[in-house]
Amino acid sequence: MKIGKNAVVSIDYTLTEGGEVLDTSKGREPLSYLHGNGNIIPGLESSLEGKSAGEHLNVSISPADGYGELDAEKVMEIPREQFAGIPEIHIGMQFSARSDHGEQMVTVTNVQDDVITVDGNHPLAGKTLTFDVTIVGVRAATQEELDHGHIHGPGGHH
Repeated sequence: MKIGKNAVVSIDYTLTEGGEVLDTSKGREPLSYLHGNGNIIPGLESSLEGKSAGEHLNVSISPADGYGELDAEKVMEIPREQFAGIPEIHIGMQFSARSDHGEQMVTVTNVQDDVITVDGNHPLAGKTLTFDVTIVGVRAATQEELDHGHIHGPGGHH
């Protein structure tokens, strides 16, 4: 079976950026997802289209087809008093913030006495990502998986 819309695909992968391993399925269950439903980044999904179990590929994904370009408007300076009740704030901390675009995660990128800088971009935004992928399996989705828009069972949502 070839990978296409609504196929359940299982992959072993290693994700690198600039030669550094960011994530891998090694030592874990393969990642399984429902193809064509936006469950993985667009560039990886389109690279897997039409492939079959047993195939291996190494793909480079541009920011536009990955987690997007860096958006300067998502970097904000917030007065420290907005963080009342949080005694220690350090770079790398993450908070859920409410914005014009709804709830989003922000990461602290700079700490000064009176101003905290936070970044609402995805941590991998603006980065070119390399995926080393082996397709482990491809199967038809069940009706329940199609109804829910994601897979059930090992490697998927429950």
